[in-house]
Amino acid sequence: MEAQPQFDRYRGRFAPTPSGPLHFGSLVAAVASYADARSRAGAWCLRIDDLDPPRVARGASADILRTLEALGMEWDGPVVYQSRRADAYHAALHRLRALGAAYLCGCSRREIAEAGIAGMEGTVYPGTCRRGLAPRIRARAWRVNTCGQRPVGFHDDIQGETTQDLAHSIGDFVLYRADRVYAYHLAAVIDDAEEGITHVVRGADLLDSTPRQILLQTLLGLPTPRYAHIPVATDATGEKLSKQTGATALDTHAPGRTVAAALRFLGQGEPPAECDNDVQALWQWAIAHWDIERVPKAKVSPASR
Repeated sequence: MEAQPQFDRYRGRFAPTPSGPLHFGSLVAAVASYADARSRAGAWCLRIDDLDPPRVARGASADILRTLEALGMEWDGPVVYQSRRADAYHAALHRLRALGAAYLCGCSRREIAEAGIAGMEGTVYPGTCRRGLAPRIRARAWRVNTCGQRPVGFHDDIQGETTQDLAHSIGDFVLYRADRVYAYHLAAVIDDAEEGITHVVRGADLLDSTPRQILLQTLLGLPTPRYAHIPVATDATGEKLSKQTGATALDTHAPGRTVAAALRFLGQGEPPAECDNDVQALWQWAIAHWDIERVPKAKVSPASR
């Protein structure tokens, strides 16, 4: 199954999780998606991935917006909050059910671990509930049926060709969790389609998730954006920068130097010294000189400040 991008005018997006303040790792994704969009006279949309309540920190969404503004980044249209879009995800889930592509699952984690086999991201679900729930088994989640699907392949504008056999490497992945939260893959696919997103520039930690999203796009008859996965910023120990690994919040008092550090990480060279204290001049330079071909192909890279 080869993904065929369908788009007219460029529309990109940045979709951070509001688990805390933006840090350098999230900044490079924002800068790459913003520069790529603006260099092609495209739109740049902002979406807040606040689907999972335990991961949402109070005040983080507003702080993210203030940080982006302080760094000179302007988004197009209203901010989309995924926590307010349950009806759209519900409708998509039931479209998949009507197509025979989704089913209820009553298996516990222990049962899956005992019956499944090792895959790319843990245990591959063995398909126990594909033919229906056993008597007196309570439904825990919704899954998509990957059985019989051809391998999903696509061209990434940074990482090159990627192909994944979902049935064997991932299995029937979850669309709606036991704790009544819609899965990231379903939400991202529906939101990208409704916002008309044509290009997705994001971290390489999501590269292996892309075939799952392409499968859902195919099943639902939705267009597939063009993808580009940038290197993930890591700390000195090789861990991805995140709130969990103690990544520090961005310094917005020197926005020019902060954005310039992200541009260097992305292989875009050294901005002129006069841009250090003028973030708007820095963005003019960055957009005029942006070249996605210069972004390193390594999937992880030490953070550079």
